[in-house]
Amino acid sequence: MSSPAPRPAAPPFSRASVVIVGAGPAGLTVANVLRAAGVDCVVLEAESREFIERRPRAGFVEEWAVRALGRHGLAERLLERAHTQGEFEFRFDGGRHPVRTARLSGRRHFVYPQPLLVGDLLAAYADRAGGAVHFGVRDVRLHDIDGPHPAVSFGDPVTGARHRIACDHIVGADGARGVSRAAIPEGRVRTTRHDHGVAWLAVLAEAPPSADGVVFGIHPRGFGAHMARSAHVTRYYLEVPAGDGVADWPDERVWSELHLRLAADGARPLREGPLSEKTVLAMHNYVVEPMTYGRLHLAGDAAHLLAPIAAKGMNLAINDALLLGDALIAHYKGDDRGLAGYSAASLRRVWQYLEFSQWLSEVLHGASSGDRFRAGTAAARLRRLLGSEAAAKAFAGLYLGEEADL
Repeated sequence: MSSPAPRPAAPPFSRASVVIVGAGPAGLTVANVLRAAGVDCVVLEAESREFIERRPRAGFVEEWAVRALGRHGLAERLLERAHTQGEFEFRFDGGRHPVRTARLSGRRHFVYPQPLLVGDLLAAYADRAGGAVHFGVRDVRLHDIDGPHPAVSFGDPVTGARHRIACDHIVGADGARGVSRAAIPEGRVRTTRHDHGVAWLAVLAEAPPSADGVVFGIHPRGFGAHMARSAHVTRYYLEVPAGDGVADWPDERVWSELHLRLAADGARPLREGPLSEKTVLAMHNYVVEPMTYGRLHLAGDAAHLLAPIAAKGMNLAINDALLLGDALIAHYKGDDRGLAGYSAASLRRVWQYLEFSQWLSEVLHGASSGDRFRAGTAAARLRRLLGSEAAAKAFAGLYLGEEADL
């Protein structure tokens, strides 16, 4: 009689108080906050370190977020290297209309691309503090997230062996397509979605900026934007029909539309250069409520996605991380009020930023909507913003972010 087939070996077993899935701004901020407080944690990331430190992402950090990171010792490099912006301009009907947000609100934007912040946070957590992080992990699975003994398992990228980490809590910070949100059983959270009905073509031009800061071009053919990234690189956006792909927008067409949509009397001509990146971004939002299910706590894009209309996404990720980090630290000191209130506290700012993003979307896209009502109300909003000091101050406060609980 043949002997029975051997059972597969049990996966290696280890333990941490908190497992963090995702090494983006949210996950790494939580990791740094926990590590500094003596709460042991492990970070799991599907991509390589080189990839996440170079992946093109947004670059506006609000001043309240910079100050908050600074209180945790995480903003030194940002403060050394980031440029600040305190004004922008609308262009429409051939005119230039500046909005001096710093004067109106007393705050500024810090221009610091996400890959640089991720690199800083990784250096602080892994290199200087010796925090545990595994890159290139495969087939991540979350176990018993609504029970007393949660765990996370994953495949080793080199050997293929499965590892299992038992924990008290899981932070799901692995973005819109990650496994964390998908691990929540259907019907246990509510996901609210909104589609703006347009897309943006994002391009990166190897060319010096053609304006000092941000330019929003409002045109019947579609929205266009200029955003300085460095002395030699400029980010541009073009509103394009939903469903368009990169192939629909060859370089010549991109530059032709940018020249048209950003034209204004007295403006410097656009300085062209090779386009090193093109991506079509669907303009849609979603919000997951609540952001906690059992022992799983969502943060960043895993919990809410904002179209890049108002440059709020990275700031919300930092806000989530700081709230959650403090709540977990308090939990290990015997106080669970922070964890119980985490979702509500975070969602308060999420919904405020979504409302502002929706308002700004109507301003930017109304003229090209083909709807006379939307175009007329968008023009009225612009007139009020540009003609009323009170309206301009309210706008500037929301555009640059409020530090107080909103």
